[in-house]
Amino acid sequence: MKDVLVLFYSNTGAVREMAHLIARGIEQMPGARARLRTVPKISTVCEAVEPDIPASGAPYVELADLDECVGLALGSPTRFGNMAAPLKYFLDGTSSLWLKGALSGKPAAVFTSTGTLHGGQETTLVSMMLPLLHHGMFIVGLPYTEMSLSSTTTGGAPYGATHVAGLADNRPISDDEKTLCLALGRRLAQAALKLSV
Repeated sequence: MKDVLVLFYSNTGAVREMAHLIARGIEQMPGARARLRTVPKISTVCEAVEPDIPASGAPYVELADLDECVGLALGSPTRFGNMAAPLKYFLDGTSSLWLKGALSGKPAAVFTSTGTLHGGQETTLVSMMLPLLHHGMFIVGLPYTEMSLSSTTTGGAPYGATHVAGLADNRPISDDEKTLCLALGRRLAQAALKLSV
């Protein structure tokens, strides 16, 4: 079995739910296994705000997780058209992997959730792609052969899976959004298995 890392930050749970759907899609491909990881919250003050081990859910990511996996799905809520600070903080600390080319040639996909339909989903997806491109990763998106991409009235973009959570963060993930998360996981796993031969 080859591991595909699903690395995410989720504040209210929508991105976490998307991560689990993408992981299910990954595991629909024979020979692929999803490895779910998250990052801790960060603070503007100089004291720890999170324990070393999360109380529940996915463990915190380590650089070894990136090194060992054959592909990466990266997810974050949207923060003014950008990825959330905790995920960016972690990525800023991956220079040692960049120096040895550990991620070069591996496929990656991105996913996000916003409060509104035009809440910066696509720019957030692109903001997550930038460090991955610097690492030499291949970006895997969603093609329009995925029929839900053309019919969705909620989230979904050719750049990656998206979800519109609503201003109160109370909208469930729609059927189209679920379909696109699963499809992105399968597509990423398929590319990862082919490229890691």
